[in-house]
Parts: sequence; C-alpha cells; structure tokens
Amino acid sequence: MTAPLFQGVAEGPEGGCAFWLMAADGVRIRVGLWTHPGAKGTVLLLPGRTEYVEKYGRAAGDLRKRGFATLVIDWRGQGLADRALDDPMSGHVTDFAEYQMDFDEMVGFARAQGLPEPYFMMAHSMGGCIGLRALMRGAPVKAAAFSAPMWGILIAAWMRPMAVALTTASRWFKFDGRYAPGTGATSYVLTSAFTGNSLTTDAEMWDYMRSQALAHPELGLGGPSLGWLKAALSECHALTLLKSPAVPALTALGTQEKIVDVAPIHARMAAWQDGRLDLYPGAEHEVLMERAASRTRYFDTTAELFSSQR
Repeated sequence: MTAPLFQGVAEGPEGGCAFWLMAADGVRIRVGLWTHPGAKGTVLLLPGRTEYVEKYGRAAGDLRKRGFATLVIDWRGQGLADRALDDPMSGHVTDFAEYQMDFDEMVGFARAQGLPEPYFMMAHSMGGCIGLRALMRGAPVKAAAFSAPMWGILIAAWMRPMAVALTTASRWFKFDGRYAPGTGATSYVLTSAFTGNSLTTDAEMWDYMRSQALAHPELGLGGPSLGWLKAALSECHALTLLKSPAVPALTALGTQEKIVDVAPIHARMAAWQDGRLDLYPGAEHEVLMERAASRTRYFDTTAELFSSQR
C-alpha cells in the first residue's frame, strides 16, 4: 500500500515513492524507494535514531549518480511508522530485536518488488547497530558502509553504573516510557543553534534538516525513553562479544564525533578482516550531512566498495 512521501523537502531524485509495510508483530512501518532502470544494485539505507525517509532524499540522489537504487526505512517509533507510546515525541522500544523485524520486512519488500540486485547496506548511527546485528544474522547484502555506527553510547564512565541502575529500575517499576535524563519532547534541530551543534559543520545541510522538521513536525522525535536506553545499552554490549561478519565493510567517522562512543568503533574495525575505518578530519556525527568534500568522499568510497562486490 502506498504511503506519503514528502518529496518537496526530501529533494530526492524524480520518481520517488513510499509504501506501508507491516512487521511480523503488527507494527506498521514505512519505506521510501528511489530506483531507476539500469541500477547496478540497491542500497538498503538504515537511518539513525530520530531520522526518517525524507532526510535521505539527497543521499538517494548521490547514490543514483553512482548507479544505485535506494530503499530507506522509517524504523518503528519514528518518522511516519507506528509509535509505541501516547507521547509521539518519545522514541521507545523494549528490545532492539524489534528493529530486526522491521529490517526483515524491508528485505522482504525489496525481494517482492524485484529491486535490482545485489543488495548493499548503508547504515548510520543507530542504524549501524541494527545493521551490524542484521549482518550477523545473515542479511543478504554483499557489502556494508557505516557512518558513525552506534556500537557504544557515549556516557561518562562515572555515570554508566547510574544509567544501568536507572534503566533496570525503570522496567521493574513500570516507568520505562519516561524520557532518559537530560532529554525531552523536543527536536534537536529545532531547539539548537547551528553554532556548536553536534551533527554537522555545514550550515546548508543544517538548514536542510531544519526545514524538514519545520515543514513536517510529524516526522520529528524527541529524546529516547528509559526503555530504549536500556535496550540500546544491552544490544551494544551484546554485539561487543561477537565477531564481525565475513562481509566487506567501510566505516566513516568524524574526528569531532560527540554522540556515539568511538572506542568500540576503532576496536571493531581494527579486527574486521575485510573492513576499513576512514576518519574525516573536523567532521561531526553526520558525515552524510557534512560539507560537500566529505560527502563526495563518502559516496565515492562507498560506491567503489559496492561496485567491487558486484
């Protein structure tokens, strides 16, 4: 069934469309598709927390220029997908395994629609955590490109025991739907100034994200719930105990990263047999939303990796 796609703010290639899908547990999610005749493969693009299909319209254009189709997902709890709590601004899940159901539905859709193969993965932040687990489960992709993957959450060492205790108590005492400390029902790009932001050093890309949030507030998301935080901490820890999959991988990381913990990224990529870590001097969290030179470098190196695995 077709779903809304706000092409005006997405600024994606012509011919974009969106569809509603139903995950195995009955949660409705959305996917956005930009494909074209002669595509040499399809990129399964996995956004981060708070993100949505339209945010990657320009990325779909960059991928089309390099010969690839793009399929993007709205994870449950964000974008236009179903949200678990009465407060729509609270990002909430109780277990990261829920996101695997969303990913499986995405892959099933790609196959049912006959999207150009082979499939590749491009995953940002939280999407990198979900994507890594999917690869470990045998996701049918030939290669993966990560951007600031959330393989660890940046919490001061002295606060980590408190965070674990609080999130554990939230489940027992039934307040895991409350916002994590220091967060609330506000969109970061609408309440923060460009100067000093932790997402990008590119003012034009900042305005791109901000204009989307202003035009379609229904896409926005506030802080994570305590339940989400507990699930995220558990999943990040679980992944550290597992070996990297036998899939060629490239990870981009800005040297000014302030949102995810960079230590697990360095550790995993150093041990990934067919993996490479690329550092982007001066870049913040959103390498795909950084200055033109960084974006070009990222899409060129990613396209080179994907093309080599066809």
